[in-house]
Amino acid sequence: MKILSVICLILSCEFLFGANPEPSAILKAIDANMNSSSSKSVTRLVINGRRSSRTVGSINYAQGNSRFYTEYTAPPRDKGTKMLKLGKDLWIYEPESDRSIKISGNMLKQSVMGSDLSYEDFMEETKLVDAYSARISGETELDGRQCWVLDLTAKQSNLAYFKRKLWVDKERYVVLKEFLYAKSGKLLKSITASDFRKTGNRWYPHYILFKDELKEGKGTQYYIDSIQFDIVLPANLFTKGVLKK
Repeated sequence: MKILSVICLILSCEFLFGANPEPSAILKAIDANMNSSSSKSVTRLVINGRRSSRTVGSINYAQGNSRFYTEYTAPPRDKGTKMLKLGKDLWIYEPESDRSIKISGNMLKQSVMGSDLSYEDFMEETKLVDAYSARISGETELDGRQCWVLDLTAKQSNLAYFKRKLWVDKERYVVLKEFLYAKSGKLLKSITASDFRKTGNRWYPHYILFKDELKEGKGTQYYIDSIQFDIVLPANLFTKGVLKK
């Protein structure tokens, strides 16, 4: 979505709906803020194990929500590992074996690099406003920010998380905290975002804590060292040929 459209959308939320906007308008503003035509980022995952932690560095490229390419740069044992998403298909390239493995079915629920993220977390393509119905269940203050609390319920049966609870910053339309639930109501994951920085006309988190609530541990810390939006990317980034280059 173009920058002008994002600005107009946020203004419409504030002035047309006042203090209590429609939940769908909030979701549209979140989607507009977080989604872009393309992006490039340099990131670090700090994976906290029971006895120690390790840091995994990567360079990531995305085209919308349907194409994603990651090349891991650190530590040495993971350097050269690659991940490519093309629509509903996901591949992992392992340099040690010089093989590309397609991740599908139950394999999508496996952990990425031993982190609290699963491959399934990378496969969501549908925007929040299209995937979920929402209602405002309350208002609160979180990290010094005034927030709406939104309860989301899936419109589609194929989503990884049937219900979600969001804490949304009223001013910046960003999600500060999120709980992800199974259809049974069991809490599966929690996500906490902070260190929001203004990039162009959007606010974007530079620190995110992911926690798999089904296992012990301190969670996985995700640091975004740099990010660019709506840039021109080489076409060959999003082909299977890039895996063995």
